Amino acid sequence: MSNPSTRKPPTGKLYAIADIHVAFSYNQEAWFELAPHPGDGLILCGDIGETVEHLRQAFSIATKCFDTVWWCPGNHELYTFPTGSSTDFRGEQKYQQCVEVARSFDILTPEDDFVVWEGEGGATVIAPIFTLYDYSFKPYDVTIENAVSWAREENIEATDEFLLHPDPFPSRQEWCSHLVKKFEAKLEAAQAQFPSLPFVIANHWPLRKDLASLKYIPRFVIWCGTTLTEDWHQRFNARAVISGHLHIRRTDWKNGCRFEEVSLGYPRQWKHCAQMGLGVNDLLREVLPGPEPPENGEAPVQWRRYG
Repeated sequence: MSNPSTRKPPTGKLYAIADIHVAFSYNQEAWFELAPHPGDGLILCGDIGETVEHLRQAFSIATKCFDTVWWCPGNHELYTFPTGSSTDFRGEQKYQQCVEVARSFDILTPEDDFVVWEGEGGATVIAPIFTLYDYSFKPYDVTIENAVSWAREENIEATDEFLLHPDPFPSRQEWCSHLVKKFEAKLEAAQAQFPSLPFVIANHWPLRKDLASLKYIPRFVIWCGTTLTEDWHQRFNARAVISGHLHIRRTDWKNGCRFEEVSLGYPRQWKHCAQMGLGVNDLLREVLPGPEPPENGEAPVQWRRYG
């Protein structure tokens, strides 16, 4: 059970960041520099770290700096190592262990009720979800069964294949299918409860295949989401969809919805920011109130290399 809530409803802005990877000392030190944001909220969009200790470390800083914090898991939180605090936790059980750690810091998770944001930007349902992936971001001429072999042809293979276990499901694809149905139903229920409100959907993996563009490792795309969520931004009236995972910061507009990739990334992937004097405080992405949609609902990609 979570502790009784001590959260103050935020009255300011909503920010997001993903892939802070505090297992790296460089990132850990940067996270310790997170500045206080009284009145604001923060979405942590997965890949905080791999262990319970990483989560506690990151969550303790986040909750000291922000009035309300949301978290959704990435693939790294779900890893099972042969030693350490999560040795006996695999798959769904590892996820639930992470949920309990988050709740001990009064952080909202995908397993908690979606809440209505009442800060800047107006009433909006904040919906952290967890969908995983099912290899369906493959090319059309590659079968699901051959997707991993196709990636291996270019010496690409996700660590997930060795450390992310799907227990009790037979495969990650079947776990993904279960999760998609679960959170589709949860979003539908929230939409029925708040029919006039827009949503902010936060998920570690991109909801759309066309947003999973990986110039240097294109075949890694099969570990980046599921086509089952392709239209969720329209179905659930999303004003913004937040994701991480790709370590490529960008903003896209699709059908009047803003898609934000908000990763910090591994040290080498934001070192140029650090060399320019930019840290995590500069790389937090403002979600709400955020900019107004473009007139026709579409806009060119805005690359966010420097925040």
